Amino acid sequence: MITVRSYGATKEVTGSCHLLTIDDKKILIDCGMFQGEYEELNQNPFEFDPSKVDALLLTHAHLDHCGRIPKLYKEGFRGTIYATAPTIELSEVILLDSAKIMREDYETRYKKAQRKDRHKTLLKPIYSVADVYDTFAKLEWRGVEYGHYFDLFEGISVRYKNAGHILGSAFIEISYMDERKSKKIVFSGDIGNDNLIVLPKLQTCKKSDALYVETTYGDRLHQPLALTLQEFKNVLVSTLENDGNVLIPSFAVERTQELLCILRSMYKNGELPKCEVFLDSPMATKTTNLYKKYSFELLKKCQKNLEEDGNIFNFDLLSFTEKPEQSKKINDVKTRAVIIAGSGMCNGGRILHHFKHRIWNASNAVVFVGYQAQGTLGREIVDGAKWIEIFGEKIIVKASIHTINGFSAHADQNGILKWIKKIKRLQKVFLVHGELEAQKSFKKVLKKRVGLTAKIVSYKEKIKI
Repeated sequence: MITVRSYGATKEVTGSCHLLTIDDKKILIDCGMFQGEYEELNQNPFEFDPSKVDALLLTHAHLDHCGRIPKLYKEGFRGTIYATAPTIELSEVILLDSAKIMREDYETRYKKAQRKDRHKTLLKPIYSVADVYDTFAKLEWRGVEYGHYFDLFEGISVRYKNAGHILGSAFIEISYMDERKSKKIVFSGDIGNDNLIVLPKLQTCKKSDALYVETTYGDRLHQPLALTLQEFKNVLVSTLENDGNVLIPSFAVERTQELLCILRSMYKNGELPKCEVFLDSPMATKTTNLYKKYSFELLKKCQKNLEEDGNIFNFDLLSFTEKPEQSKKINDVKTRAVIIAGSGMCNGGRILHHFKHRIWNASNAVVFVGYQAQGTLGREIVDGAKWIEIFGEKIIVKASIHTINGFSAHADQNGILKWIKKIKRLQKVFLVHGELEAQKSFKKVLKKRVGLTAKIVSYKEKIKI
């Protein structure tokens, strides 16, 4: 019997975690963290026995796909983790950063709870920096290459193909025997937008019997890249020329590298007004170095940059501010600064400090270039909040707010449909990793345009494949 149970990313975008059972083998696909309004679910024990899981197949290194792996280890998982080499390295960077942020947040909340005599009931972080190091030191992480099948267990083989989403990302094809017939199930992870700024296109999936597919943007279309770039440039140029500052909450992986690539091109072409550009994120800096290390995975134009001057993303106006004191000095720059800082959904990180100092000033602009999950500060601002709370202080929002979705690392509705249309033999489609309204919309259009009936997956629902 072949079954799948999903323990996250069901009718919402975060917490991807799918348990595939083939006969007596239990295979987990992703083990992500819940973010936004479902964040408290991270504290709950897993609703399956981690010690009984034989292997973990990791699609990519975003926190909502890898963020609970140390917790999985702490609760008994001792199997092998399979991922591409860049994903393994990126995961370590992201998980260490996650542990650090959780510790800092806990210490802040603990001090406040002490003053109210509530510190004894305060929930501790789900894992520590030491737990992350143990996860990498004591578990076997096995690197896999795109396009090559490998035997996971007897009668079960796996192939990773490039998802074009972030460095090292993959969709996963799992082949197995069912009633003496060869069958295949595919887990999309997150599939890319084909915007061709840094990464090559999403690869084709040629055939599968069943598909678990993400639907983050299942109800909408991205605007063409040319319009996106022009909109982004217009905001930058107009704000800087009026002596304002541009704040960009950005995800450390992929989105930051795309922005740096665009800014470098603007600088080289004389389109960028006089300014200072700050990448104020230690994690984004480490990630950018990994992109350089794995430059052979990037587009030819990025490789050409490396050949020309030894850099892919750097240019004269750019400063990397890794240390806290360097970050604080950005406050001394009153005008004409472009500040790229994490976190991407504004639920932590250095962007909050920059909001505190600049979001109340109407001369400044905030540019959102990524998805903002429900329950996050980023979503509040995008939805038009007039006041926000940062570090216990109410702050008015007067900066102009811009949402530019064309940068998304996710395929839009047409992109997902185009990818699915090319999959031969497909009979069963299951929708995950999307908010319910987006999934309902995608389900209708999939039936109308492709002729396939999809199922919207519920939490813990046991699905027979």
